[in-house]
Amino acid sequence: MKRIWSKGVSILLMSAMVGGLLIGCTNTPGKDDSGEGKEGETSYKLKILHNWNGSTGSDNGMTPVEQVIKEKTGVTLEWEYTKGSETEKVNQIFATQNLPDIYTGPAWGGELDGIIKAAREGQLVDISDKLSSYPNLMKSIAPENVPPALYEKAIDAYDGKKYLLLQNQPATNEDGMDWLYGFYVRKDIAEKLGVDPQSVKTKEDFYNFLKKIKDANLQVNGQPVFPLGGFSNGWAVGIGNTMFYSGASYVDKGDGTVEHNFFTKGYEEYTLFYRKLIEEGLLDPETFTQTDPIAKEKINQGRIAILAAHYPAILDASKEYASAHPGSEFVPLGPLERADVEPDRPVDLAIQGNNVTAITKNCKGECVDAALKFLDFMASDEGFMLARYGVEGVHWEMKEGKPVAIQEWFDKFSTDTNMKLRKSEGISIGLESLTGLDRINSAAGGDIWADQERVAAMENARKILRPNGIHVITAYNPGDVITKAPEWEMLKPSMDRMGDAWKEAVFAKSDEAALSIINELREQLRKTGYDQAMKFTNDNLKGKEVVTVQMPN
Repeated sequence: MKRIWSKGVSILLMSAMVGGLLIGCTNTPGKDDSGEGKEGETSYKLKILHNWNGSTGSDNGMTPVEQVIKEKTGVTLEWEYTKGSETEKVNQIFATQNLPDIYTGPAWGGELDGIIKAAREGQLVDISDKLSSYPNLMKSIAPENVPPALYEKAIDAYDGKKYLLLQNQPATNEDGMDWLYGFYVRKDIAEKLGVDPQSVKTKEDFYNFLKKIKDANLQVNGQPVFPLGGFSNGWAVGIGNTMFYSGASYVDKGDGTVEHNFFTKGYEEYTLFYRKLIEEGLLDPETFTQTDPIAKEKINQGRIAILAAHYPAILDASKEYASAHPGSEFVPLGPLERADVEPDRPVDLAIQGNNVTAITKNCKGECVDAALKFLDFMASDEGFMLARYGVEGVHWEMKEGKPVAIQEWFDKFSTDTNMKLRKSEGISIGLESLTGLDRINSAAGGDIWADQERVAAMENARKILRPNGIHVITAYNPGDVITKAPEWEMLKPSMDRMGDAWKEAVFAKSDEAALSIINELREQLRKTGYDQAMKFTNDNLKGKEVVTVQMPN
């Protein structure tokens, strides 16, 4: 079995892009009470669920961007925003039948599994006989524009029927975005303790630095500064796993087969390391239960010394505090060692769109046509730039063939730290998650709203964290293959328990108790068909390039 190795430009998915939920045609049979759309067309109100935790929209009703959408497509939008687990949300809407007209959510993990299950159960609309009328949508799911394993698992998996669209897959390497996941430390704290952030390279270095921060007894307004913290529900504190095993969900056993990392010695060491951080007060214990607003409040209070996440999220969350306290900006640690990986290996990053989008069975007849017309418009170059930049002639204008921000709005947005103004104009409310192939550079001309200080910070972090460049993963992920095993339905509930078991283990009273939790679930996995499912997986991966090394994204 080959291990992937090639050069490329990074495309990280998880864009922490802010989303919204489109909820269903509200009026029977979906016509908007406001009457007519463009050129006498009926105006439909579409309910859209954008299934991203913490996403928000405008507080001021219909935005200027949405007004243009209504003029172009005859569609008005009703948004809902997920607060909590995206996986729980996708399962909940189909269990309760409280369905949107359009669903869009993460293109991986339990969220993707949930929407695929819905397709197989007839909960989604088959659009295969209509796609030929919507060229932008056809292009977004053409085989050459979708990672091969994802195409087999989610797009072309229903005997010729088509239920899912892939959004935000980079159209070219030029459009790829490396979100620079890692550990970032407040610069002022590192300087105060006399530690060069780039000197922290090994797991021992990392632990010792956290201990040094703890021993310094740093406080803000009488409250302790936590050495390490994250965002809501533990995101993305666990990215230290790459110091203990190769980071991928399935690891190379050295005999031409793979094993889930949960069964490895490295996973045990990783678990016990984090248990030690909790036990010694080096990791904020509320990280795994706190909401996003609470997490950001701690950051803005200056109560977190080291943050784990991707850099854009950290820059956004810390902007207010850093502005009020010059020199307190977060800068990257390391790069930290990667277990079982050659030191000069490029950083392995998955390449996949952010979202899959589907029309649910709640949308019928003319509603389906209205939804497809809306989605195809959003996937056009015009729709793409409308979602990213706002209204042409109001927020931006074309100069010498390129979009340029109108200075008045650039100045306003540059001080819009909570993005309320941007959202009130219709930018960053979730529409960007519905715009087909990502062509931010190849077609749209780049991010016209980019803060130049932010761009400089990202480039500086890239030089530090990517000294050997990156490698774009295009190989087969065993996690996509195992879902086709006959044992999968029986096995899946046990697989879904891994994240919870890890959290229980890191809060266990002893190392022995932590390992007992892991081993109990391992035994449960075997009883529910793990060994047979892995044999199926390895048999189907013979001769293929397989993902066995990956950095978080």
